Amino acid sequence: QVQLVESGGGLVQAGGSLRLSCAASGRTFSRYAMAWFRQAPGKERDFVAAVSWTSGSTNYADTVKGRFTISRDNAKNTVYLQMNSLKPEDTAVYYCAAGSGQYPSRRPPSYDSWGQGTQVTVSS
Repeated sequence: QVQLVESGGGLVQAGGSLRLSCAASGRTFSRYAMAWFRQAPGKERDFVAAVSWTSGSTNYADTVKGRFTISRDNAKNTVYLQMNSLKPEDTAVYYCAAGSGQYPSRRPPSYDSWGQGTQVTVSS
């Protein structure tokens, strides 16, 4: 497992942008698929985006496709989520996750390490 710490959340107006970061500990970060999930109050944790080991493959939820971009810098042990054109319905706690599989899965059970989350609030 790896230790994950998210940052970059905050309050933003609709139409604005935020960039989330997730710093990982461990020497084998480059061997993990990485993902972002989010959970709004009273709702289940939903998949947002994922990226494979080498950034050769990405996967996005339909609700964020074209607005969010996931990327990773293996030299810095960090994964990013650039969020543009934010909407009030994007308001949630965003979680970073790491999984030992190569494929950027949408399924939470594919990931065995999770961060504590960072709050994103989008005002209308």
